[in-house]
Amino acid sequence: MNNKRLPLIILGVIAFFVLLAVSSSLFYTIQASERAIVFYPFGKGLAKDQVIEPGFHMKAPWNDIYVYTVNEVSSDENMDVLDKSGLSIHVDVTVRFFPIPEKIGYIHEKFTKSYVTVLVIPEVRSTVRQVMGRFTAEEIYSTKRAEVENAITTESEKILIANNVKATAVLIRSIVLPEQIKGAIENKLQQEQESLAYQYRLDKEKSEAERKRIAAEGESRANNIINNSLSDKLLKMRGIEATLELSKSPNSKVVIIGSGKDGLPMILGNN
Repeated sequence: MNNKRLPLIILGVIAFFVLLAVSSSLFYTIQASERAIVFYPFGKGLAKDQVIEPGFHMKAPWNDIYVYTVNEVSSDENMDVLDKSGLSIHVDVTVRFFPIPEKIGYIHEKFTKSYVTVLVIPEVRSTVRQVMGRFTAEEIYSTKRAEVENAITTESEKILIANNVKATAVLIRSIVLPEQIKGAIENKLQQEQESLAYQYRLDKEKSEAERKRIAAEGESRANNIINNSLSDKLLKMRGIEATLELSKSPNSKVVIIGSGKDGLPMILGNN
């Protein structure tokens, strides 16, 4: 009985090891940040529109699987460019990008998995040179750095998106100028800042002088209105009213009617 089962056991062991050996050709796993496409050598060829989603999958041993990372990645580039006036500038840039997941079949057909070195990097480097050639070194170094970055990103995006790659940003990490040019630019910027500070102080002083002038004119107009509204009769009436109020106080006093200046009462007392 055992002799009859022995061939089956041996056959089973052989089958197990054969299956284990070819399992890598039959089964594959796609991670969350990946997508894949299949090439069918005995069928329809590259299935460009059949993008394999993350998970555990099975395939025929003779079919080829191409796995692409589709999360955002970055690449650092060092390069020398010429500014608008022909001055040589060394720049370090970082480009962030990712392949459009549902279009990896088209990327593979045109560029294969080398699309980064064949497409992305050359196009970005070319765009960096073109854009920076429109600006002076001073603008790139100081006042228009953000504008330069935005222009590079926008123009790179137009080229890459047409080839199913999304560029999210191109950042200028550093700019290296000749020391003489760098010193001249920094000195000019410092002078501009000092000039702006001086102009600010002048504007502030002018504003303060204008405020004082307006206040003085207002006070003068108010005095003129008061002076024009006063008359002898009004002054006498106000004097009589004030005398009456003073006469009501508890302090000892003598009121002489009609003896004051302009006929107003006079008050004599201890206080």
